[in-house]
Amino acid sequence: MVCTRTDIAYAISCISRYMSNAGSPHWEALKWLLRYLNGSANLGIVLSKCPKGADLFGYVDSNYANDRDSRKSTTPYVFTLCDSCISWKSQLQSIVALSTIEAEYIATTETFKQAIWLEGLIKEIGFLK
Repeated sequence: MVCTRTDIAYAISCISRYMSNAGSPHWEALKWLLRYLNGSANLGIVLSKCPKGADLFGYVDSNYANDRDSRKSTTPYVFTLCDSCISWKSQLQSIVALSTIEAEYIATTETFKQAIWLEGLIKEIGFLK
């Protein structure tokens, strides 16, 4: 069975920043993540049957200056269609935000770009009216 795990997106984003020079805390975090995956192997995304014309929903947030090294904020977002997760991302912002509102604005802008692309894709395949 192939399974996609949105619940570990943020953890993978954090751990992957230190791949080239991982220290002991990074290996501990990776081992914790692997233990979590081993204990939750039966979890995954369920794609429900969906009528045509369903609504696309997007959720976004930002974590202001949460990267200790660069003080950049993180932008996580998720999109659902028919109660099923179809797109998600958790990534450091490309610039350093000077306030929480600026971090939120950057996150919202990135999410809207993805929403426009997703809506175009879904319309092109004939799913949305």
